[in-house]
Amino acid sequence: MTVKAPASSRPGVRRTGACTLVIISLVITLFMANLAQRQPAARAATIYNTAAVRGCPLFPANNVWTYDISRLPVHPNSANFVAAIGLTSHLHPDFGAGLYNGGPIGFPYVVVPGSQPYVPVSFGYAGESDPGPYPIPPNAPIEGGSQSSGDRHVLVVDSATCKLYEMYASYPQGNGSWRAGSGAVWNLNSDALRPAAWTSADAAGLPILPGLVNYDEVAAGAINHALRFTVNATQNTFLWPARHQASSSGDPNLPPMGLRLRLKAGVNISSFSRTNQIILTALKHYGMFVADNGNSWNLCGTSDNRWNNEDLHALNSIPGSDFEVVDESALQMNANSAQVAGSPSFPPSPTVSASPAHSPTAAPTGTHAPQAARTPEVVEVKQNNQNTTLSTDQNSGSRGTGNPLPFVLGSIALLVSIIIGTALGIKRRKRLKSSP
Repeated sequence: MTVKAPASSRPGVRRTGACTLVIISLVITLFMANLAQRQPAARAATIYNTAAVRGCPLFPANNVWTYDISRLPVHPNSANFVAAIGLTSHLHPDFGAGLYNGGPIGFPYVVVPGSQPYVPVSFGYAGESDPGPYPIPPNAPIEGGSQSSGDRHVLVVDSATCKLYEMYASYPQGNGSWRAGSGAVWNLNSDALRPAAWTSADAAGLPILPGLVNYDEVAAGAINHALRFTVNATQNTFLWPARHQASSSGDPNLPPMGLRLRLKAGVNISSFSRTNQIILTALKHYGMFVADNGNSWNLCGTSDNRWNNEDLHALNSIPGSDFEVVDESALQMNANSAQVAGSPSFPPSPTVSASPAHSPTAAPTGTHAPQAARTPEVVEVKQNNQNTTLSTDQNSGSRGTGNPLPFVLGSIALLVSIIIGTALGIKRRKRLKSSP
């Protein structure tokens, strides 16, 4: 009687099974390799934060403005720089609610739709200004008010193109056009900087809006970008990402434009209000850039009737000695780009159309001093949760986002082992079949 071998022991079936096993292993290996390549990009995207204004980012997530500098080294000349700014002078919030000398306190700005008409703009410093036309409404809010004799900045965001238009010494003209000292156009989806040695609407050649303390961000619980402040005297040079200087002094101990400071990690901020803790935490993690000449330690923000001026004044208790200068030279990848070295390149963020809306500006009150806005806090966020949001280690992200090569090689080794094991198994079964 002839006994038929089990199907599993037939040579043809064994070969088919081995091939199937090899194919399945290969598919699994390729899938895992692809997953390994995708995971670092996903992890990188989570360690870079992007602030936004009405659907438009305040620059890409890999921009130096949004980089956490809490672990960067202290600049070797930090002590002299801080002493020059003022060790015993104090932080001063140069923004708030209400009016001062008839104008809003801080920087107002306006967001316009893509349908906003573009108007001609003429510049006093035309050689270092981006030419018009600009989409500026005739009633665009002016820093300090329409009668101001100060810097008279105008900040406009086009929500359709996500471009930021900023002007200095801005004056509306009777025919709908504007006259300004200088003007700059910023693509908020780009890391590009101003041409070398060019000014902007700011003396440092930097944008203004991305460096402001914005009430909406505080209400949301975190500020995820660097801030902007002024100092009494600067050096006649600038540091990346700044592009311009405004001084005749070569004193190496004076702060250059673009110098970045942070609040020291050991400064206890637990006694401050929720609002001020959010601001001070941002100063610990993202710091602030020297952006213009003015009163030392003047921290800049948006004018908004929701601010509580009395509460903001508590920030005046922070002395200059609580700050230190960071050395961010290692972050520079390209002198003409604000992208952080070693960071991933992200595609432009999709734009979201928004209805035209003005940043809340002060209503005429007839007062000549800051008036506190007694509005309740919008969001209650515990400080420990807030720290969780802001304490992401971006320095690890700048060094790389993971290497999938070991995982891929391991998968290939596993595949080879399976193939060899299968071949040896087939050969062994053949020998057993041929033996008596």
